[in-house]
Amino acid sequence: MKLPALVVSASLLIAGAIHLVPVLGVLGASKLAMLYGLDFSDPSLAILMRHRAVLFGLLGGFLVVAAFRPALQPMGFLAGLASVIAFLLIAGSSGQYNDAIAGIVAGDVVALLALAVGLATLAFNRHRNTTRGP
Repeated sequence: MKLPALVVSASLLIAGAIHLVPVLGVLGASKLAMLYGLDFSDPSLAILMRHRAVLFGLLGGFLVVAAFRPALQPMGFLAGLASVIAFLLIAGSSGQYNDAIAGIVAGDVVALLALAVGLATLAFNRHRNTTRGP
């Protein structure tokens, strides 16, 4: 595997790993509390957040698979960037959150940087390969 392909795959793996962390929340309110530093004793809130954990598992799993499937990489970057940008915009517009959420913000900044580097590498490599003559 050449360096550009390694960079692309590594960036998707990093973002995938970050998106897989919330999957622990599927295990119940105590795990959710550990992840988010909030009280999840309301069963309805716990249900919603556990479902959110499943969705993050699906997204994280997709990013990991895309790391090894070049045909899925553009969609992986789109999905990963949509997720982290949306969260960072929501958190930034609020500006008020606890230390656990601040950790998630930091993780999403790392994911954003990894995805930006990976996408730029993918785009540059594809452009370079299409502009080369026979």
